[in-house]
Amino acid sequence: MMRLALGLAAVATAIQAAPSFAAEVKVDEIVVAKTIPAAQRDAELKAAKAFYQFWNTGDADLLKTALSPGFTDRALPPGRPQGSTGPAFASKHFRAAVPDLSVEVKKMIVADEYVTVHMTFRGHFTGTFGRTEGQGQPIEFIATDLLRIENGRITDNWHIEDNLTLLTAMGVPKVEP
Repeated sequence: MMRLALGLAAVATAIQAAPSFAAEVKVDEIVVAKTIPAAQRDAELKAAKAFYQFWNTGDADLLKTALSPGFTDRALPPGRPQGSTGPAFASKHFRAAVPDLSVEVKKMIVADEYVTVHMTFRGHFTGTFGRTEGQGQPIEFIATDLLRIENGRITDNWHIEDNLTLLTAMGVPKVEP
């Protein structure tokens, strides 16, 4: 029994003396959902729905409803123009590769002036992407956006797409390290 007690005491001492290997994670901003006025909620949902209807159809007129004149893409890919012309540019070029592109919104989370959207894109690669010609292969990949909406218009978008799944489905050649 004494050996057990001494062993436990040694373990406790070792745990207390162990160095901390990681500091607490730094969080720049925490957004806690709260009840927002119905008019604000409805305006935010209208802008978000117009934005995803644009992605679903390629109809650039929907961007006028959805985007603020000062729209900023916070995850701007190389080659895409900043501002409200960026999504139209991206859609035009992507639809050249996948003319039947569609989007299905899986979830929208409204939290104050932020709307988080998780979606699935689908279509068939029948066009050209870079130097790769489509053979009609189906594509499906997920994406998630964080939209900031003020006065019923999207001012900012942080986005991430599952490009590895997309490029693999398209058969785009891999770049070797």
